[in-house]
Amino acid sequence: MGKPVLIGGTTSRGVVASCSYEARRFGIKSAMPMRLAQQLCPEAIVIRGDSGLYSKYSHLVTEVIREGAPMYEKSSIDEFYLDLTGMDHFFGCYQWAIELRDQIYKESGLPLSMGLSINKTVSKVSTNEAKPNGHRIFYLPCPY
Repeated sequence: MGKPVLIGGTTSRGVVASCSYEARRFGIKSAMPMRLAQQLCPEAIVIRGDSGLYSKYSHLVTEVIREGAPMYEKSSIDEFYLDLTGMDHFFGCYQWAIELRDQIYKESGLPLSMGLSINKTVSKVSTNEAKPNGHRIFYLPCPY
């Protein structure tokens, strides 16, 4: 750890699928051409992606969520939105979400960032603020 790492296609036409936080400090982002990323950070370690392995873990995480969440939406290989509407009457949504996060880690070994809020947009922002491997709660008062 502590080194800039790029994951993605290793050919001249490859793109960055993901990168470490150390690489992001050089302005590198996902979907950037690998050639540009290597120009921005020549000392970066480049690792070829493994889509089969990523799919395996995505299915594992999806299964844990499917078994526990009343409603969910999978928006990408590693991004989910869970609708916990009404669960606060039976469970504490925050506690339930933390337990689900712990279960995902226990079964997959993957760190997970989570944002808990009233809608997808605010949850996405909260999740980004929680990275890496943290959680944020951000409730906005209902305007009605």
